[in-house]
Amino acid sequence: MGLYEIEGGIPLDGEVCIQGSKNAVLPMMAAALLQNGTLCLKGCPDILDVQCMEQILKSIGARVKRDANDIYLDCSNIYSEVIPGAYADQMRSSVILMGALLGRKKRVQIGLPGGCTIGKRPVDLHLLVLEKLGAHLTVEDGEIKGYADEMKGGYFRFERRSVGATENGILGAVCADGVTVLENCAREPEIVHLCRLLRAMGAKIKGEESGRIIIEGVSVLTETSFQVPADRIVAGTYLLAGAATRGKITLDNAPEEEMSALLSVYYKMGGQYEVKGGKLLTDSRNLKYPAAYLETEEYPGFPTDLQSPFLAVCAGVPGMSQVNETIFENRFKAALQMRKMGADIQIEGSTAVVHGCPLYGADVEACDLRGGAALIVAGLCAKGTTRIRGIHHIERGYQDVCGDIQSLGGRIMRKID
Repeated sequence: MGLYEIEGGIPLDGEVCIQGSKNAVLPMMAAALLQNGTLCLKGCPDILDVQCMEQILKSIGARVKRDANDIYLDCSNIYSEVIPGAYADQMRSSVILMGALLGRKKRVQIGLPGGCTIGKRPVDLHLLVLEKLGAHLTVEDGEIKGYADEMKGGYFRFERRSVGATENGILGAVCADGVTVLENCAREPEIVHLCRLLRAMGAKIKGEESGRIIIEGVSVLTETSFQVPADRIVAGTYLLAGAATRGKITLDNAPEEEMSALLSVYYKMGGQYEVKGGKLLTDSRNLKYPAAYLETEEYPGFPTDLQSPFLAVCAGVPGMSQVNETIFENRFKAALQMRKMGADIQIEGSTAVVHGCPLYGADVEACDLRGGAALIVAGLCAKGTTRIRGIHHIERGYQDVCGDIQSLGGRIMRKID
């Protein structure tokens, strides 16, 4: 197993290009199952979660080819609807294959999803929306099994917003017979990008930005080529790394329109930014104000995926900051690790209370993807050497975090443990 070794205390400076989005590309890869040709996804990140999805698709008959930053998914001969349990254990996003497989094969068998241990992430809404579209599903012995004589359009209102369940509903409906209306849908950019891809493949979808999605089923989808959007969470992570080190960095290909909640908070803390020539220019040299109160929210609010990296910034800003986590109840594991670095973070229910102080290098353990990113941010601003283990969590979503940070002048290396 590897580890990251960081020599902190150096303000980041320079330019970095933002990779393709993990959260967008995984449902796009699932959507490939709904057409009988080849889907080309341009700018696909080469990360562990994508590699796992590649293996899943290969295991059921897809032919997968990568050419530099592009990936080709030939789904002409999908012969199985069974997803091996080992893959489902590795990656929660495997659950979004249910809608696509029911649409393609009218059958599905998949293990209950794994992934990051950041709290309760039930699959009840996934099952309910697919059942409303004609699927018969059961959960037993750690597996979801289901079939559909025919997928049919229907009406479903989500009792709470769920990105994954919304994606499954969309994937299950695009080739169903009739019209589907989905209400109280998640409005994250990943939903919008998925619908745009499906329209490029011939699907009839509208309303994805409103939370009320209307889908008129079509009999067949066609192959196409599609650009994977930039990863707003990776862009946010690097912006926060610049903030923590009081650096001055340029983010090339950053989706600034999707980062408005983060940029608003960043500005209030003293950070400065401008968009110029398609690049996001940030200057954190005068960042000095704590975040009096911040709450994670569904999009377009502050993303839960950036809560842990944001805590790392607050840990080094004088004064008291408060961050309330409303999405996942177990997303403060990184805070416990940052305490080893001297961070003064107290957890009170769903709220982290942070009193900013100097951080010092320590040996820490990444317990989940975004918590691991937070430890990188903390290590970059800490005095001395930080060693981060459990980096496989981080590499699920960041293609070359060491190379990116090094391009900004940060001292980080991947070593063999």
